Parts: sequence; structure tokens; C-alpha cells
Amino acid sequence: MGPINELWEILTLVTVVVLGGLALLVALVRGRGGDTATLDDEARPEGGTPEGDVLVEERPGPGEVDDRGGGVAVEEPEAPTPTLERPDSARGRLQRLRARLARSNSAIGQALLSLLSRGGLDEQAWEDVEDTLLASDLGVEATQELVDSLRTRVKVEGTSDPQQVRQWLHDDLLRLVDPSLDRRIAASRTGEHPAVILVVGVNGTGKTTTVGKLGRVLVAEDKDVLFGAADTFRAAAADQLQTWGERVGVPTVRSHTEGADPASVAFDAVRSGVEAEVDVVLVDTAGRLHTKRGLMDELGKIKRVVEKVAPVGEVLLVLDATTGQNGMRQAEEFAREVAITGIVLTKLDGTAKGGIVVNVQRKLGVPVKLIGLGEGPDDLAPFDAEAFVSAIVG
Repeated sequence: MGPINELWEILTLVTVVVLGGLALLVALVRGRGGDTATLDDEARPEGGTPEGDVLVEERPGPGEVDDRGGGVAVEEPEAPTPTLERPDSARGRLQRLRARLARSNSAIGQALLSLLSRGGLDEQAWEDVEDTLLASDLGVEATQELVDSLRTRVKVEGTSDPQQVRQWLHDDLLRLVDPSLDRRIAASRTGEHPAVILVVGVNGTGKTTTVGKLGRVLVAEDKDVLFGAADTFRAAAADQLQTWGERVGVPTVRSHTEGADPASVAFDAVRSGVEAEVDVVLVDTAGRLHTKRGLMDELGKIKRVVEKVAPVGEVLLVLDATTGQNGMRQAEEFAREVAITGIVLTKLDGTAKGGIVVNVQRKLGVPVKLIGLGEGPDDLAPFDAEAFVSAIVG
């Protein structure tokens, strides 16, 4: 039994050692697994996401590639600042005045010079001179004055030299146009009030366009201008005026209701001009036939309402130079309704009837202050008597 007992004891010992080693190994493996689970739980907050309850989406910066979708983040461009136009100066306008008047009215001067340069002028020749002047809308009274003066000069001097006759014609025409008249536009603030200019006239004379162009003239003189779109009866008149203003940075007070009370719009425009402390408020009024009594009465109402806010310093009547004597009747009717302070003659470059300048001044007793010479935005110019006469005579 001795050797057998010893062998049994050895086997028992080996079995115990092996079982102990296995138990130790299992314990070690379990211990490592438990530690890992604990670390994972500590690293992950309740709720699941690393950031808590808020899901944060990282967006790529401008020009960077989004790896998730492959797109490129594009930075939206800023809206461009509109570029304002700079209107022409008075000097540039006067240069065009001379050139265009010379083209359209030189025929008058040439015809007169041709007649007057003949030797031995008889009655028929003088009648031809009269007819030429009357055709230019100079008017009967002014024509007679001019012919009488020229006849006297020719008789006394006894000459038909073309240069001398041209000088006589120039001097007499200039006297009739009257360079001594004050043709300045009342466009300066008086105390706390802006200058207020009402622009009136019949439909088709280019009235709203004239307001827009006059605004450019004043902006070129560094005036702070505001438009009042009181022509509420003509569709798109306010839009047209607003477009003119936007080109040179001039704001427009308007109504978006067609047929709104024009006096109310004019009132709001002038009040806005007072509050904004602008230099000039230009008010466009609805075109009206001089034969329509109700519409003519409305002009007086507009003026009265506006003057509750600020005095009206200028009332400009826009006339189409091509309408001749009909234009004169219009002018006289408007002058009876409101105190006209100046005339704007449009389309003067398209007619040889420059004599209307003298005629309208005599009829109304107010000066021509501005003339329109074309379709361009800067084709409205201050009237210059010397330039006008020189362009006619040549």
C-alpha cells in the first residue's frame, strides 16, 4: 500500500494545483471584463449622446467641404449698393443749349439775314420779314416792334452789310427777350422751411419728366431734394417720378392708391421735407386741360393746403413749345388760377418757333426760366437770353 498511497497523494496534489490555477485564471478574466464595463458607463452620460440632450451639428465654414454630404458651403454675396448718377453741371448744359438751338432755330435767323441783306428793301421785302417773324411765334406786337426798329436802322444807316444787319437783329431780339429778367429758380431754404416748387401744366407737355430733370439740375448744384408725386390720376405717374429720384438719390413721397387726394399727397410731401430739413420739395401735380374748371380749381386748393406747412416760393408752368398759340391760351388760363412765377418750355429743340419765348413772357409777365432741349436726362437747362439769341442769329 505504501507506493500506491504515495502515488495517490501526488495525483491529489496535482489536481488541487490545476483546479486552483483554473479558478485564479477565471477570476482574473472576470475582473478585467467588469472594469471595462464600469469605464464605459462612466464615460457615457445618461441620455445617450456625448453632448447631453442637445444635438450639435457642426457645419463647414465658407468654402470648406462637408465630408458627410460632399457639398460646399457657399457664402451668400452682399446686396450691391446702387450707384447714383452724377448729373451734368450747368456749364455742360449751356454748351448743349447753344448747339441744339443753333440747329433748330438758325433757319429763322438765316431767312431774316437773307432778306435784310438785300439792297433797296421794298414793302414786299419788309412784309416777308414780318411773315418770317410771325411764323416763329414771336407774336404780332413784338414782331411789329422788331420790324419798325430794323426799318429805322436800315434807313438811317443806309447800309445792307450782312455783318451790320446781323448785329442789329441780335441787339433787337435780345432786347425783346429781356436779359434783365430774374430767371433764377427759388431753391433755397427760408428759415426752417424748404423751398417749395409746384409744377403745373396740361397732359402731354412732359410735366412729370420735367420734375425729374429739374431734380437733377438741383442735385448738380448740391441741393438736398425731395419729390412729391401729387399726380395721382395718371397711372404710373408716381412710379415714373420715383424712378427719376432713385437715379440720383432723391426720395419720393407718394400714395399707392390711384386717385388719392392730390392735395393730401402734396401736404405730406412738404411736411416730410420740413421734418427731413431738405433744401427743396418739388411737387408734381396732375395734368389738366385749361378748359376743365374743376381741375383748375384743384390747383388753388393744392397751393392753399401746402402753404399750411411751408410757403410756396415757385409755381412753374410747363409748356410745349410746339403747340404755338394754343399753348399761349393754356398759359393765360393757368396764370389766372395760380400765381405763375416762371415758364418751362419743353421740346424747344424740335421746333423753329423760338419766338414763343418772347410771346409768353409778354403775355404772362413772367420769365422763361428753363428750356427742354431733348430726351436725355440732362437735357433741361436754365434759360440764357444771350445764348438763345446768339443761336438764332448765328
